[in-house]
Amino acid sequence: MSNDVLNQNEVESLLSAMESKAAEASTRADALVSTNPSRTREKITPYDFKRPERVGKEQMRALQSLHEGFGRTFGAAISALLRTIVEVKLTSVDQLTYSEFIFSLDNPTCLNLLTAQPLEGNLILDINPSILYPIINRLLGGGADFGSVARRPLTEIELRLVGRITDLFLKALKRAWSNILSLDFGVERVESNPQLVQIVPPNEVVVLISFELTLGDVRGMMNLCIPFNAIERIANRLSTNNWVAYTSASPTNESIKRVSSRLHGATVELVATLARSRITTSDLLELRVGDIITTEHDVHAPMDVAVEGIVKFHASPGALKGQKALQIEGPVTNMDGRDPHGP
Repeated sequence: MSNDVLNQNEVESLLSAMESKAAEASTRADALVSTNPSRTREKITPYDFKRPERVGKEQMRALQSLHEGFGRTFGAAISALLRTIVEVKLTSVDQLTYSEFIFSLDNPTCLNLLTAQPLEGNLILDINPSILYPIINRLLGGGADFGSVARRPLTEIELRLVGRITDLFLKALKRAWSNILSLDFGVERVESNPQLVQIVPPNEVVVLISFELTLGDVRGMMNLCIPFNAIERIANRLSTNNWVAYTSASPTNESIKRVSSRLHGATVELVATLARSRITTSDLLELRVGDIITTEHDVHAPMDVAVEGIVKFHASPGALKGQKALQIEGPVTNMDGRDPHGP
């Protein structure tokens, strides 16, 4: 056993030999770097396995262009619904994990679980309470001044009003996606707690499309979450070669004829206004069969005939084959056109 034990001199000689070999290896590595300086300029890009980028840059650009056009369409639709200017602006199109999206949401919020046939799985439409409650206030007849945002789940009445907003959103979204794929959108359910909605695993990649809505002095976000597995099968269609944006090209003779041929068979509402008069509510309640209502309309003056609510013709009343009839006397001028139901 004693022959296997190294003395102090042997230990020191081994350490010296190891140090000399390490110094030689370092010198050789420095020489290799000096002879190949390009290796020092290599760029190393870190890769996060928790956030893999599965959607290509071309597909991301196509999604951004597509939803920029959608924002303008949806902004016009919701402005008409609220009868005030609502600006809808696309703020970002990002890739992130589903858990990052869920933890970034307020609680409570308005989380709409969507279906988009024939895509697999579900999509999510999140409407932030900071803009949702002012919109509901406007729908209920409120003014521009709005108090603090309520931190509570939506009531049944509010959910019905939210349904009108999501319907507009989904109609505009279907139109925007029609150049890629015809989708049939629907709302499966509405949740207030985002932690209760688990449509994909936490580490699954999703595409988050965020819009900023501006209503007067109030601003808020609407977020559309699209899991990658829902659009994986159609990813090849999301390219600049296959996707066509909205354009304002001038109509051709062929398109004019096609639209005209379809309009010829369209049904329109025709309303003839015999006369107008104003009475009090008490007089209205006391009306009985046979009562006579006086008007300032001359019996010989022409009647207004409106097509889809717009006055287009002057006519005189009459009868034809035992039925009430109108004889068109001529079109109205631009100054004559007015809403027949207006004051």
